[in-house]
Amino acid sequence: MQTKIEHNFLKSEKGQLADKILRNCVHCGFCTATCPTYQILGDELDGPRGRIYQIKEMLEGAAVTKDTLLHLDRCLTCRACETTCPSGVEYGHLLEIGRSEVEKRVKRSLAQRILRKVLLNVLPFSNRFNTLLKMGQVFRPALPNVLKKQIPKKVKLAELSLKAHKRKMLILDGCVQPSLSPEINHATRQVLNALDIELISFSGCCGAINQHLSDEKNALAMIKNNIDRLISQFDNGLEGIVMTASGCGAMFKDYPHLLRNDELYKEKAKLVADKTFDLTQVINTEELKTKLNVTQENIAVHTPCTLQHAQKLPMNIEAIFSSCGYQLSSIKDKHLCCGSAGTYSITQPKLSEQLREQRLSGLMVDQPDLIVTANIGCLHHLNAGSTVPVRHWIEIIAEDLK
Repeated sequence: MQTKIEHNFLKSEKGQLADKILRNCVHCGFCTATCPTYQILGDELDGPRGRIYQIKEMLEGAAVTKDTLLHLDRCLTCRACETTCPSGVEYGHLLEIGRSEVEKRVKRSLAQRILRKVLLNVLPFSNRFNTLLKMGQVFRPALPNVLKKQIPKKVKLAELSLKAHKRKMLILDGCVQPSLSPEINHATRQVLNALDIELISFSGCCGAINQHLSDEKNALAMIKNNIDRLISQFDNGLEGIVMTASGCGAMFKDYPHLLRNDELYKEKAKLVADKTFDLTQVINTEELKTKLNVTQENIAVHTPCTLQHAQKLPMNIEAIFSSCGYQLSSIKDKHLCCGSAGTYSITQPKLSEQLREQRLSGLMVDQPDLIVTANIGCLHHLNAGSTVPVRHWIEIIAEDLK
């Protein structure tokens, strides 16, 4: 693709990166076939190729309108287009540049500005989020059903008898997961304890919410704080950090890109990314299956976009379950996003619900008894519209330990 990016912007690091990415695009349109929003809306401007054109035109000096903002907002950042693209276009990184620029050139409505401000000041902070969630749980019985589904019941966790092990790893608590689904990390500790791995909590937000809402300054501050704390832990002999939320894992593995020009942090960021492991990468399946008494059958696996497209681990959950003897049901359109996508279900509720219905339709082809996934956002979003339970896959493994 030929480009004529504005000279001043082209001199910047972002401009040079955008130019490089744009020039890799050959207009083939293969990406539109796997884009969830294009499939629903049927508008070229709501597909990757159309959004690439809009970003290109904006960076070349064309007028930018609220329509541009709308079409870029509608992107899920699922990165299915990257998996499909034969030219290796780094669409996700281009979109971040495009969103950052359109935020500077188009003023959002007051309602949008307030909503995004609330999200940025609540979700990344576990204490604030936990306080609000507890208030919601108190009033949950009086709420209409549509809201009840969004607020989980309080969970009472059984005490675990954990041993000290030579292998020690960190486990990210995250920002919303400790309140929404504390059972996920609880189950992870139980399973990895059985595999002789000791887990030590690491608190904090990965920075994804801020990054995806174009709050780059605070995102980078969070990222650098995480890196500083992690490096000191790795120096103490911990071999890595385990991610039970694939969205956080994808963000951690993108740290080297986000800090590629920071001389102080770029090598540290690479070390952190290299020592970041999705939970599926830590499980020794051969050892695990000797410790299980499999009870669950007919399970549908939803692999989050952040696991299959961002981290390129599309079959890991299914491989573990199949090897351990679980019966998996057939599903359709594995590549499609469920519509959760971080804050997308809040900022684009109607479209998010359509995407969820589409995804659940594909997951329910064989009428499974259970749906499992690997990301906290996907889990709660799918569960709000599903007729069968949706759980994190590690919970099933934990329940079936002998």
